[in-house]
Amino acid sequence: MAGAQATPLRFEPPYGVIAKRLRQGYVIPFLGAGASQVGRPQGRAWDPQNPEFLPSGSELSTLLAEETSFPLAEERRNLAMVASYYHEVSGRRLLRERLREIIDRPYSFGPLHSLLASVSAPLVIVSTNYDTLLEQAFRAAGRPYHLVAYPADRKDVAGSVLWWPYGAADPTVVPPNELDIDLSRDTVIFKMHGTIVTEAERWDSFVITEEDYIEFLSRMSANAAIPSLFYPYFRERSFLFLGYGLRDWNLRVVLRNVSKYLNTTRPNDFDEDEVIPSWAIQSNPSELERRLWARKNVNIFDLTIDEFIAALRRQAER
Repeated sequence: MAGAQATPLRFEPPYGVIAKRLRQGYVIPFLGAGASQVGRPQGRAWDPQNPEFLPSGSELSTLLAEETSFPLAEERRNLAMVASYYHEVSGRRLLRERLREIIDRPYSFGPLHSLLASVSAPLVIVSTNYDTLLEQAFRAAGRPYHLVAYPADRKDVAGSVLWWPYGAADPTVVPPNELDIDLSRDTVIFKMHGTIVTEAERWDSFVITEEDYIEFLSRMSANAAIPSLFYPYFRERSFLFLGYGLRDWNLRVVLRNVSKYLNTTRPNDFDEDEVIPSWAIQSNPSELERRLWARKNVNIFDLTIDEFIAALRRQAER
């Protein structure tokens, strides 16, 4: 028809490829804040007085800003800046206790967490979230895992990581390069920005203030934040980024170091066709974000994580 405009093509993720590689243990799920929002009722606001689900980063930031009378109205959704202000006016202990009050509740894990817990192959799952939804899903599925966390709040163990073998009540403190887990056999949940520890508050840890991120970046640059055990594992696998936007401060910090493992070739391969793919799922990315992902050699797809997980589950059930 004259004058009619063609509907632009919508490129879908390669669900079959992702599902197969995930089942084989050749995908590294990389979970950001949006991953903890999967399954949240659409349009329902978070109620801090009667929370049914975890707050988004902006909701958490707004609450902390209100409680501290944060003076910069235009920055009230900037969680790192607001958390830094909370730290300055109330102290680190009160910030840590408030975060625990908000996060350590009996929230329900979502379909993303259930999907990952259903994979029988050993995985390394990297998360920058503090919540325990992923661990809850693995326990509900009867799947053992090792928990490894970055101890941002513990100066006495600076330069180390905290390692909970499955079922351990307390962590083993080990230098990152001395972590000893058989990745061919065991699943690891690596909490890169700290974690809530429901059973033992003293081990709670949060990379949340601007100063925390600077310290974390320093350790990343010195190769002291990510255990060296993961490096060869990363080189042979695809990354799947879920719940991130490249406007996120935390992702920019992480990608500064991790990007050298993205889309790398197999050893002794020099053909561009042998490059290992990586993917990001992000709803309504800006043109700038598309370009930034492309610079990291990550294929980005425009859809919600809920849509992606629903389609991936259908593919996995075939």
